[in-house]
Amino acid sequence: MAVNKLGSQSIKLNRAPSIVSAAAIVGPKEGEGPLRDYFDVVLEDDYFGENSWEKAESKILRHTAELAIQKAGLAPGDIDCMLGGDLLNQIISSTFAARELGIPFLGLYGACSTIAESLLLGSVLTDGGYADHIVAVTSSHFSSAERQYRFPLEQGNQRPPTSQWTVTGSGAMVLCSAGKGPFITLATTGKVIDMGIKDANNMGAAMAPAAAHTITTHLRDSGLLVSDYDLIATGDLGRVGRDIVVEMVAGEGYDISRIYSDCGIEIFDEQQGVYSGGSGCGCSAVVASSYFYKQLMKGKIGRMMLVATGALLSTTSSQQGESIPGVAHAVTIQSANPGR
Repeated sequence: MAVNKLGSQSIKLNRAPSIVSAAAIVGPKEGEGPLRDYFDVVLEDDYFGENSWEKAESKILRHTAELAIQKAGLAPGDIDCMLGGDLLNQIISSTFAARELGIPFLGLYGACSTIAESLLLGSVLTDGGYADHIVAVTSSHFSSAERQYRFPLEQGNQRPPTSQWTVTGSGAMVLCSAGKGPFITLATTGKVIDMGIKDANNMGAAMAPAAAHTITTHLRDSGLLVSDYDLIATGDLGRVGRDIVVEMVAGEGYDISRIYSDCGIEIFDEQQGVYSGGSGCGCSAVVASSYFYKQLMKGKIGRMMLVATGALLSTTSSQQGESIPGVAHAVTIQSANPGR
């Protein structure tokens, strides 16, 4: 019997895992944004000493995981499992990083929802007594994603106002079966929802319905009110997707407008030429592992819902005229020292 299941799609963590450390490494453009002082490392260039963007992304992910483990006072050998993924074919950024780290590895693909998926599954492992230490990590890279999903950078294609800028960076969190918090107390597994959108330059609209469904399902399953949260943050819907989510959730009877934000909006200034905002696996990962984590540690955020969002397209599906399915997974993170 699933005694820890809540409602239709959610679970409660009885021995709530603690996020004992977090780390974020970002590229130069992200370091020019409003969260620059919260990141652990801002790279001088997008290559990070490598000769390709793909190799650079894997190196960024590996260094971020190593840094988070070090900040927890641990060594790679102390980690029971690394859970993570990225946007590249066969999640090569993560797998090649895992090869170098030598940590048992579960590779995940939820597109840009992967950090929440990693935290959800990592929490189940620690809460269930199957692991003491888990590292959850994801990454993305503007140039590697552009090359795979859109056009060669050299082509200089014009971007529409609905488009977003893939974040170059990686975020990692170390979960522990014991610790002083912040704690992951609840989680909701999202459904794949497809509203028929085919425009790869309008990811916010494609993913927003999945985010709205997960948020409303989470509130119904848990019995919590919007007022029980200090913050609800989606992963990378940008300004276009944010407005859609607010409207759709309001249609279900919940007004989240006062406490809702999106990591794709937080990470860049509008003046940086990113159009609708940031995107990519690294978007929610770096914002959650830096800015939000530090606010939780200080008690400035008492309880938040992190709803990472993913567009489940591929180059093959796009070429075959398929629409873009979306998914969103949510975790509730609660401060050990809430300020309210």
